[in-house]
Amino acid sequence: MLGLVRAKLPEVAQAIAPLMGAVCALQVTIVHAPLERFLQFLAGSVLAAAGMLFVFAGVEQGILPMGRYIGAELPRRRAVWLIVAVAAALGFVTTVAEPDVIVLGAQVASMDGSPVHGQALVYLIAAGVGMFAAAALWHIAHGRTLTLPLAVAFSLMVLLSMVAPPAFLALAYDAGSVTTGVLSGPALLALGVGLSAVLARSSGVLGGFGLLGLASTGPVILLLLIGWLQ
Repeated sequence: MLGLVRAKLPEVAQAIAPLMGAVCALQVTIVHAPLERFLQFLAGSVLAAAGMLFVFAGVEQGILPMGRYIGAELPRRRAVWLIVAVAAALGFVTTVAEPDVIVLGAQVASMDGSPVHGQALVYLIAAGVGMFAAAALWHIAHGRTLTLPLAVAFSLMVLLSMVAPPAFLALAYDAGSVTTGVLSGPALLALGVGLSAVLARSSGVLGGFGLLGLASTGPVILLLLIGWLQ
């Protein structure tokens, strides 16, 4: 485990160094924030880097292998409904725990006049991911590509964007963007790849990709639809 943490250290440093460099440059040239605030930023950046380090190590050590194992084991049960149910459940629970989704919900909850309550937003996002992840796994289990579902989903997003209220429009697209985080993304990708590898379709393990893209459209469509119906 320590070896994996050390191996991930350069990746974390490369990820956070540009942000720290940009903020430090702004501090020296333009912003000139109080010293206490700037030191808080540096301390927070170090804590964030430490958190990223352990999260990345945990994802590679546990979440990805287990996701691939679950995806490989489900076809052996010979029950498509079970595959769909597991995909929906994993999509929901991993999205509820997704840090980016929690941050978005907290930001929405702190603002007056928000069209959706913060915690309700988290559950709506998770429900959208779960439903569309289930639809994607259903297609993969039947050996079908995700071309048609993706085309339908994106077309529906465009149509609903024309009729949804502006407040829901902006919130819906941000809700879709925060679903591809450190928990839901690896878990769903590993699930799809594991399933495709066992089914051995013509596209091979590449047939498992696209699941995450389709799942991310779920919250967008769900929130736009709610906004249009209100």
